[in-house]
Amino acid sequence: MSRNRVRTLEEALAMEARFKKIQERQLAEIATAKALKVAKNTSHPAQGATKGRAGEVRIIGGQWRRSKLGVARRPGLRPTPDRVRETLFNWLGQDLTGWRCLDAFAGTGALGFEAASRGAQQVRLVEQDAGLAQQLERISTQLGAQAAVQVQRGDGIAALNASAPGHWHAIFIDPPFGIDSLFVPALQAAAQVLAHDGFIYLEAPQAWDEVQLAPLGLTRYRYLKAGAVHAHLLQKPN
Repeated sequence: MSRNRVRTLEEALAMEARFKKIQERQLAEIATAKALKVAKNTSHPAQGATKGRAGEVRIIGGQWRRSKLGVARRPGLRPTPDRVRETLFNWLGQDLTGWRCLDAFAGTGALGFEAASRGAQQVRLVEQDAGLAQQLERISTQLGAQAAVQVQRGDGIAALNASAPGHWHAIFIDPPFGIDSLFVPALQAAAQVLAHDGFIYLEAPQAWDEVQLAPLGLTRYRYLKAGAVHAHLLQKPN
């Protein structure tokens, strides 16, 4: 093999080695950039992700007015909007002294704590999710509401069925969003344990009319549509 040919082969191998090093360096830089991007997104979520994080709602009226209630991130958990809660308690009256209230799907507890803040004598918050039930207990302790507020982990419909006939002055029914199958059994159970002059608050993704309510022994007293929320105040027919 001639010297020139050997020199050409050595140059080719050297060039190949340089290209390989360049490629390795480029791959390392790409991997580093990806790692930095992941770390940045973990420490500082994008704007769209921030909207899905846990938040808070405030009690609107009564002795705990402006107190904050934490909102955990759970599928189907959508606290009743402030405007709707304000309207609801305008319908019910600002003073609920002596009332007995049950929130069958408590979630954040916004409805039940709002009732207790306005003087309700007994408020039972029923929540299936263990984490949410613990949060309700913590909020009750922070507010000093234990005398009026009872947190019960379990099924809201079962809690209604276990109640004495005519016991509750106000029953709040706002099932997790998207579980429409709970509405009818919850309303059926609520109608049986509602005081003769009591009210059922129903929050749903669509309006309920008299044709749907009549077989359940209920009639519509007040109604409000706010965005995607349909708020109903129901009562027994006179």
